[in-house]
Amino acid sequence: MTEIRTLRPALEGLAKAGIFLGTSSWKYPGWIGQLYEPDRYLYRNRIAKSRFEKQCLSEYAEVFSSVCLDSSFYRFPDQQYLQGITEQVPAGFRFSHKVTDTITIKNFPKHRRHGDLAGKVNPCYLDHNIFLKSFLKPLVPYRDRTGIIMFEFSRFYKRDYDRGRDFVRDLDTFLSQLPTREWDFGVEIRNAALLGEAYFDMLAKHGVGHVYNQWQRMPPLEHQLKLRPPDRNTAPVGSRLLLRCGHGYARAVESFSPYDRVREPQTATRDAAAGLLRRLRQQPRGRRGYLYVNNRLEGNALATIEAILQLLEVEPPE
Repeated sequence: MTEIRTLRPALEGLAKAGIFLGTSSWKYPGWIGQLYEPDRYLYRNRIAKSRFEKQCLSEYAEVFSSVCLDSSFYRFPDQQYLQGITEQVPAGFRFSHKVTDTITIKNFPKHRRHGDLAGKVNPCYLDHNIFLKSFLKPLVPYRDRTGIIMFEFSRFYKRDYDRGRDFVRDLDTFLSQLPTREWDFGVEIRNAALLGEAYFDMLAKHGVGHVYNQWQRMPPLEHQLKLRPPDRNTAPVGSRLLLRCGHGYARAVESFSPYDRVREPQTATRDAAAGLLRRLRQQPRGRRGYLYVNNRLEGNALATIEAILQLLEVEPPE
């Protein structure tokens, strides 16, 4: 636990430069004793789950300056919830959000989570009015605590789009209706074929960032960075390190739980992430970057971030 807390100065320094590192969510009992002090959550000499889940965010924020919220992907932001989490963190802390899938799913998959909508066309897909009213408006009071707002598009299939350019066209129309110069927006995709000039140029036109991701069916992080390195402009840059290539979510959960240590180090991903951070440190003042690590990448996001920070301070070979 002491070693993780020593990361705070480095994380603070990066945050002052507009570069925010954090994890995907924070309520992991496997981090007790590594990041979280057990005594804070004891009740009758046992860790009280409810106490831990309600209070651990404030301890997380003693070390990290940002976190990525997964909850916003499943439901629109709630004012009471936003106020509750904001009150637990210091000034300058930033919450990044995944936009609710009501906006980003073109056709609902046949999954029980979607109830009667399963298998049907989504009438709210890329509806800018619903996004502005139901997602962005609740965030307005917490604008200074908001990091990057990410539109995560799950993998598209033939039913969704025959041609990638049709997606680029639809996204272009949608983004043109948003205040993209007033908030940090990013787009994360799950189809490698979409990583072309038309897609990147369209994002740049709107001042929206690409979210470089490490995910099972996408090119590795280092390859995405070579395809289109961050341009020298003020558009935000996002990155999420989620899963190793070819490693499914369910398998990662089974293999890595309870996420208390690294199980499968991903050295290439660590190197690429450190390289991205170096590049961001050299970018124009005013540009912000956000990098989030998931436990399912290696088994323990805290140790992954520690390893990336160690690499960041080592000069790369000529």
